[in-house]
Amino acid sequence: MTEGIHDLGGIRWELLGCLAVAWLLIYFCLWKGLKSTGKVVYVTATLPYFLIGAFLFRALTLEGSYQGLYFFFNPKWELLLEAKVWVYAAAQNFNSIGIAFGSLMTFSSYNPFDNRIMYDTLIISLTDAVTCILAGMCVFGTLGNLAHEQNQTVEQVVSSGPGLVFVAYPQALAKMPGAQLWAVIFFAMLLCLGIDSQFATVEVTVTTIKDAYGHWVRKYLKRHEVLVLLVCFVSFLLGIPNITKGGIYFFQLMDYYTAAISLMYIAFFEVVAIVWVYGANRLASNVREMTGSLPNIYIRSCWMVASPCLILAIWIFSLIDYEAPTYNNGQYTYPSGAIAMGWGIASLSMIAIPAFAVIALLNAKGDSFMQKFAAAFRSQIRECPCCGRVLNDKHEVHYTETLEGKGEQFRLEQFN
Repeated sequence: MTEGIHDLGGIRWELLGCLAVAWLLIYFCLWKGLKSTGKVVYVTATLPYFLIGAFLFRALTLEGSYQGLYFFFNPKWELLLEAKVWVYAAAQNFNSIGIAFGSLMTFSSYNPFDNRIMYDTLIISLTDAVTCILAGMCVFGTLGNLAHEQNQTVEQVVSSGPGLVFVAYPQALAKMPGAQLWAVIFFAMLLCLGIDSQFATVEVTVTTIKDAYGHWVRKYLKRHEVLVLLVCFVSFLLGIPNITKGGIYFFQLMDYYTAAISLMYIAFFEVVAIVWVYGANRLASNVREMTGSLPNIYIRSCWMVASPCLILAIWIFSLIDYEAPTYNNGQYTYPSGAIAMGWGIASLSMIAIPAFAVIALLNAKGDSFMQKFAAAFRSQIRECPCCGRVLNDKHEVHYTETLEGKGEQFRLEQFN
């Protein structure tokens, strides 16, 4: 490691090779489209559970593991009064489930029209919560053994972020019987989880480019495989700063400014746009068309009140309690130039919302500012075609289309 972010140092060539192999794996997971992705998920999403089970059994049988479990299940309730705890908890949920990354919307767009979306939502949330608890027991059971071996408290050996995975864990694994076997199992599990997270994020980029610039892709790139290769190669280049000798400082900076601040901001405006602009009632009607029943009052109240208010409160508190990022428990403080770069990274995703709001306002019809604002604020998305009719100015159109891949006929009518 170098002394700071000002000195990235040379590239670690073995890490460059690992980075290249990682992106090759992502490419071959996605190059044939969603069908190949689905087959990959059967392995990468289920195999880690077998590994977690084996690792959990071994962790719980280690000497001193009870110390770690006691630390894990004995929370410090007074910390709930600190806003940053709620910010970190929300960021953890957003990252763990994939909220505001676009991956949930991208993959759900490929679902059958009549998919039971409410059941999927509950299953995903509960599975994620149970998995977090199991993983936490693995982590703190092992850390309890590490604290016992070093004659320290669990709190003294706990570290966060990548240091926990790549520093504390290998130290604990080295003390286990059959260390090489458990190391292979552990890092195989990490590889599967990393691939899952990574190709979901990359699929968002690929799908977005195809949706927005499909004509350009078909004209110049010709094939889906070429687009995926191009996205993976550019992403590989953007990842190189992370694998320099000072890359950990750069990684920490990106993680800090994109994990909480940007996500909360994006999620808030997503909720507002869908629930208050498109309309909660219209959304509920769409769900009824798909599933046959309306979402219950609890779900709708969460849409309209709880979610936007909680996300907004957490985001505001994250700004009020903002502290410049540090590394290694405050031992390294980032210079002002790095902080400015961090805010620049965060603004890349945040600035799109006000920028396009201004563009929509300028292009809206109306003589006064309020008329333009009302026109720009109104949703341009028409009702789902399966609902039977949509409102679109004063034009009346009757025609029939075929849902791709389903062979179902539906009638789209527009009335004034």
